[in-house]
Amino acid sequence: MKPDPRFSNHNLAFWANVRAIGETVGYTDRKTKSIYVPTQEDLKTAMTERSLQFSHLFNKAGRLTNLGQRLLQYFEYRANVLNHYVEPRLMKMNEAKKQFDILRRKLKPKCPLPLNKQKGDKKKHAYLTGIVNMIIESHTKGLSCDYDPRCLTTITKNEIPLRTLARRIDGAFPGTVNPIAIWEIKEYYFTTTFGSRIADGVYETLLDGMELVELKKSESIFVHHTLIIDAYDTWWTQGRSYLCRIIDAMNMGYIDEVLFGREVVDELPKIVETWVKEYHKR
Repeated sequence: MKPDPRFSNHNLAFWANVRAIGETVGYTDRKTKSIYVPTQEDLKTAMTERSLQFSHLFNKAGRLTNLGQRLLQYFEYRANVLNHYVEPRLMKMNEAKKQFDILRRKLKPKCPLPLNKQKGDKKKHAYLTGIVNMIIESHTKGLSCDYDPRCLTTITKNEIPLRTLARRIDGAFPGTVNPIAIWEIKEYYFTTTFGSRIADGVYETLLDGMELVELKKSESIFVHHTLIIDAYDTWWTQGRSYLCRIIDAMNMGYIDEVLFGREVVDELPKIVETWVKEYHKR
């Protein structure tokens, strides 16, 4: 999934309203267990409860301003993509394992297929990471790729460090020095609660994106930034509010694309092909 061009050019004030309203009125419809779409009345309620003005959202006649209308359009878009596109694409552990096994038999990979960090009966392959690695290997056609970076990503100018990202990422093509693309993987098939570690993962992605946006603005250097997530029970059953925040971050320009669950099988090959084309242009 890529950002919707209707919302990708809004300023930070727009997103300040999105966050304030969402946090105040909530993200989930508890009756239907789907993503909630705030109403006109919710806009007033959110501002009032936070002791904020709502004159920027309603004119003196009580009608929505352009900003108020755009906010409602965005909330409707966000709920629609999550309820009807993302939710059916998130996989449970058995589905991910099946897809992993299919690709492993078909591709006979040489790339790393790491285990997860669980213990005992839960210690299995990290299925989503394995799927991602196999697809990337099969479409980079022998080019170098770092599937498990053990150092920070550095952008250079004349072989001198220009920027170094604050945290390690999950993969870089062709490597962690001057990468064409970096990606992050969030798979939580065995997680039973939506804990702080998972929430922190969302904010870490936001931090990476902010650094890459600054790099692009200041130095005109663009690095593809992809987020790949899966685990139906974790993200949909427990973490729908964080899915909303991921959609927000993507449309704010901090993530170039997000791949949800089985979407990785259809979309990642096309994304990797664009990386390879860029590699050959260097």
